[in-house]
Amino acid sequence: MALASNLRAMPIQQPVVPQSPLADHARVAPGYAIVLAILSALFAARVAAQAMQRWLPLPFLPPSGAFQGSALPYAILLPAQIAILAVMLAIAWRVHIGMFLPRPHVSRRLTVAGGVYVATMLTRLTVGLTVPDAPSWFRSEISTVFHFVLAIFVLALAAFHRQLPRQTMEREAS
Repeated sequence: MALASNLRAMPIQQPVVPQSPLADHARVAPGYAIVLAILSALFAARVAAQAMQRWLPLPFLPPSGAFQGSALPYAILLPAQIAILAVMLAIAWRVHIGMFLPRPHVSRRLTVAGGVYVATMLTRLTVGLTVPDAPSWFRSEISTVFHFVLAIFVLALAAFHRQLPRQTMEREAS
């Protein structure tokens, strides 16, 4: 009986788990991870829809050619799209689990790249809508829309990298 009362009286010590330097970012990242995952899902839907229309056409989807925005052969395009999607999903997952450290210098580069990408796609869309005899690359609306999805992914990732690490914010506040 004395042993049982001594065990109850002993304080239970919680094990000390070393905190990852990225743990602070895991708390900030869920919103970014959700946005990146949604953009990845949209791109995955586009890749899947084009593949479906190529091999098992469905009447409610546009024809496979409507998804094609370039002269790139589909045998090259599909693996490239799958590689892009794999990178997008890996980034979204790493942001979600807090294993992606924001880096402001990366943010600047991604912001410039995303801005150029958006400007290019806006030009493409504008030419496609206003020039009747524009080459087919300009008139491929589905491709253009999903290039916007990719550009927004780049800009969302830039916004994630724009965050200052928590330690930096605490140092600046004191």
